[in-house]
Amino acid sequence: MNDLVTAITTGITAFTATNIDDIVILTLFFSQISATFRSRHIFAGQYLGFAALIVASLPGFLGGLIIPQDWIRLLGFMPIIIGMSSLLKREEDSSEEAEEETEPSCPSIVSSFLSPQTCNVAAIAFANGSDNISVYVPLFANSELDSLLVILSVFFTLVGVWCYTACKLTSLPAIANFLTENGKTFVPCILIGLGVFIVTENVTWTLLSVISSYTFSLILGFNTQPLSEEQEKLIV
Repeated sequence: MNDLVTAITTGITAFTATNIDDIVILTLFFSQISATFRSRHIFAGQYLGFAALIVASLPGFLGGLIIPQDWIRLLGFMPIIIGMSSLLKREEDSSEEAEEETEPSCPSIVSSFLSPQTCNVAAIAFANGSDNISVYVPLFANSELDSLLVILSVFFTLVGVWCYTACKLTSLPAIANFLTENGKTFVPCILIGLGVFIVTENVTWTLLSVISSYTFSLILGFNTQPLSEEQEKLIV
């Protein structure tokens, strides 16, 4: 009984300490729900990315390592690419997104796991959790099989709790209003900053990348707005 309580406590502590920052990222994801990006993509992607982290950490239980952490850190370029792409495409109309919607109203679990949206979330979850491996490897290595199974059960349960909590946070008026008004610019900037931090693990470079990308988005928006007004005058 004591071993069970210890394993559960260890699982909760380890997960919370290594995934507290995921709440912010997940909240940003849920604020971007649209016709082509659904809650199921976030849940499936987060579980898929976290499962990949567990697989990469399990060799610690077996006494070896498979994926060098430096290789995993290179996945930080994924949120950078996604963030830059979102900044450049943020002016697209929502009607165009609706036209691009090709998924069935009740897609299968397999199709959700194989969708590009799910893979993007999974890649970011895996890259953002690359440092988790350094914690999970020794944790698994020092665990008995029974304790390991309990810890993994706690981990995967808390992934769902994390997603649910982030989803509910977006319904709070203050958070919802901020993300609604600034989400299309703020979210890509945070993704770029996240990617820079994963690659460099340098807070200064991360802050500079967020500020630079936000400034770039303001300049881009300033340059595109006059063009649209001129076009309207020409049409008239």
